[in-house]
Amino acid sequence: MDFSLLLVVAVAVTGLVWLLDVTWWRRRRLARLASVESANGATLDDGTRRKLAREPWPVDYARSFFPVLLVVLLLRSFLAEPFQIPSGSMRPTLEIGDFILVNKFAYGLRLPVTNTEFVDLGEPQRGDVMVFRFPEDPSVNFIKRVVGLPGDRIRYEGKQLYINGEPVPKELVDENPEGAPGELEFREWLGEHEHALYNNPRDPGPQMREVTVPPGQYFVMGDNRDHSNDSRYWGFVPQANIVGQAFAVWMNWDGGLPSFDSVRLIP
Repeated sequence: MDFSLLLVVAVAVTGLVWLLDVTWWRRRRLARLASVESANGATLDDGTRRKLAREPWPVDYARSFFPVLLVVLLLRSFLAEPFQIPSGSMRPTLEIGDFILVNKFAYGLRLPVTNTEFVDLGEPQRGDVMVFRFPEDPSVNFIKRVVGLPGDRIRYEGKQLYINGEPVPKELVDENPEGAPGELEFREWLGEHEHALYNNPRDPGPQMREVTVPPGQYFVMGDNRDHSNDSRYWGFVPQANIVGQAFAVWMNWDGGLPSFDSVRLIP
């Protein structure tokens, strides 16, 4: 289900009903009221007047919901949109059940539903956590960390990431982290971002020879490096598929009671 499409349709329908009432139906109701009063030769009592001038229920609902739906559409399309993390591919940065906020204007303003950019406000930077439409199925949203920018040369061998021939700095933090027993936790410096990542020492993981990121596209990876379906498997993210930059976690809900203990900015 495309919630953006449903929201756009709801705004269009309620807005059209409200507009028709303002420009046409209300005048007809008032004209009918004046006609009845003229035929009776006297002013009707308040109860009768309210009954004759009463808005039909579709108009009443449209007038009530249209401004609310319009504000939600504008905020969700151009300011910030909530998403829930469905998998562990971004652990330890993001946990399953985290509810995140995505900055919708960091990389330019885009039309809802079509995702067409109409105002250019910036480009993804190396290390950003980015939400995008999965290239193989644009109806599905993915979230990964931007590793390669257009023109970058990317290689991944022996659990080491190389950008333009240089190894990305990282250091071991924990040989058996509590949140992921049996994994290794590292701290990595990618662009201006310092973040944590997991590696599985028992699994050699994918090995990738050097590739060059094409113009207008991006190479992305999950922080849970050996458990992430990312650019190492299916390729690059086109500029047109970008949704926005994830910047904060505001709640976690894993099926029990919602928790606000994990509220934080995303590194």
